[in-house]
Amino acid sequence: MSTSLVTTLADIAKKPNASMSTSLIVARRICREFSKRLESIHNEHRAMERKANLLRQNLPFTSGAIAEIEQQLAEHRCDERDELRNVLACFGRSLVVDTEGLALGLGFDRLCDLLAINTVERETARSAGYTTIAELVYACSLEDSAACRGQEPSTAPLFNACQLAISTFIRECPEHLFPGPFSPGSPLCPEASPTLGTIKK
Repeated sequence: MSTSLVTTLADIAKKPNASMSTSLIVARRICREFSKRLESIHNEHRAMERKANLLRQNLPFTSGAIAEIEQQLAEHRCDERDELRNVLACFGRSLVVDTEGLALGLGFDRLCDLLAINTVERETARSAGYTTIAELVYACSLEDSAACRGQEPSTAPLFNACQLAISTFIRECPEHLFPGPFSPGSPLCPEASPTLGTIKK
């Protein structure tokens, strides 16, 4: 997907008459493309790291070549990688908080349709009361389960965006404002039942 097409999709979602379905479809499409670009950068980095590791078998004669590869690694598409991560994290924050009220506006079944959640798991989620985007996409990892049931780790586009948002929050949140993961009402509270992990088998 070209940058111009991404821009066109974003413009469609920004239109005043754009439906909530359109907004979510566009978000998934853009996040999928950006995740693919980010993965391609990671693959290139891994290939360079493998090359450096092979050269380490012949140290000290290959120290110059290794240093050159390490320099390339530090610079290779780093600006593009950081920009992609920032954009995906922004999408993820919007979805976790659901700033547009998509879950309520779309309703559970339409939301599951757009997220490609299979019938069995959507009914299990409904019974457990998991209806928000954060619960369905991130906590339970049900997005794209209609096509990729049980795939680990999840490569679904909105899951990747939410994961980046959560990891960015954990990394950047001041310690005195960070919620206690084991405090009452938190997902890791010992009294929490049922656990989110019971959704996906």
